[in-house]
Amino acid sequence: MPERAKRRRQRCPWPTFDDPLYLIYHDKEWGSPVRDDRKIYEFLVLEAFQAGLSWRTILYKRENFRKAFGGFDFRKVARFGARDVARMMKDAGIIRNRAKIEAAVNNAKCFMNVRKEFGTFAKYMWSWIGGKPIIHRLRKLEDYPPFTDEAVAWAKDLKERGFKFLGPTVVYSHMQAVGMVNDHTVACFRHRELARRTR
Repeated sequence: MPERAKRRRQRCPWPTFDDPLYLIYHDKEWGSPVRDDRKIYEFLVLEAFQAGLSWRTILYKRENFRKAFGGFDFRKVARFGARDVARMMKDAGIIRNRAKIEAAVNNAKCFMNVRKEFGTFAKYMWSWIGGKPIIHRLRKLEDYPPFTDEAVAWAKDLKERGFKFLGPTVVYSHMQAVGMVNDHTVACFRHRELARRTR
């Protein structure tokens, strides 16, 4: 598709339109249903690190996070110890927050426990919304909720299972990213594309 036609597309109000990386993320990734456990773990890590920061900051450090966290292989991260935490605390390419780094390692272990119980983390995750994306009809930025009842319930269960840094707001951001909810605004071309796939 010609670049001029791409710019004419109606999109959500939040992407930075002069930022190609942000546009690619919005157009190709955000809100697409994810059922691959490694990808799910990646988003759990990134969303937890994003708390209190802009998503753009995380997006531009994403590949550095990938290297630091063993390609987001939760099996590897679950075996990380004090040396790995110390290594990452010296890595200027990521967010050097000890509590969040340690939480990501802890969450990899909890992630493995969930897989033992359910077979895959995806099966557990999608069970919170009946296995099918929730389609919202948002029109403007003010319509976006900080979280939903489903996010509150799931965050509570995650906490009981030992996960950290995954409160309702972070969990809802994760749900948006992995397509558990279609939160593209109704005028956005992606809302229609994703809604068609879930009919």
